[in-house]
Amino acid sequence: MNAVRNLFPFPWLSLSLWVIWMLVNNTLAPGHMVLGAFLAILIPRATSVFWPEAVRVGHPWLAIKYAWCLALDIFTANLQVAVWIIRPNHRLQPAFVRYELQLRSPLAISILANTISLTPGTVSCDLSADQRFLLIHCLHVEDAEGLVRQIQERYEQPLMEVIKQC
Repeated sequence: MNAVRNLFPFPWLSLSLWVIWMLVNNTLAPGHMVLGAFLAILIPRATSVFWPEAVRVGHPWLAIKYAWCLALDIFTANLQVAVWIIRPNHRLQPAFVRYELQLRSPLAISILANTISLTPGTVSCDLSADQRFLLIHCLHVEDAEGLVRQIQERYEQPLMEVIKQC
């Protein structure tokens, strides 16, 4: 069991990297499958010394649901930002929002910050020294409290379920 753990320190990451490799290359050619598998084994092993904590996916199905929700939010946000930019009479209300984190795991905080930055119209700008607050810049904010609730419900709470020990 220890040999398998050494080969695959983060099995879900290895599987994800291999699947992404295959999707990006859009082929099932044996050479791509072998190269993707090699990279999916090598990258997590090479970077495992930099990970301060073990990644434990609590509910893999929720992780897939989270990724799907994020993909839909990115698509929707792209359309919304395009409308804001195209409409000449629309007055944007940019703002910084201070978001109090419930997450404590550095990995989970990083995933949340990246999720926010991947969604057009929002960027994670800073993490407080005590890692309790995330500063988010928003292109247009009408209701800051509504935005905070949305981040909690759509991203932070599901992340707490997906990643154990948050």
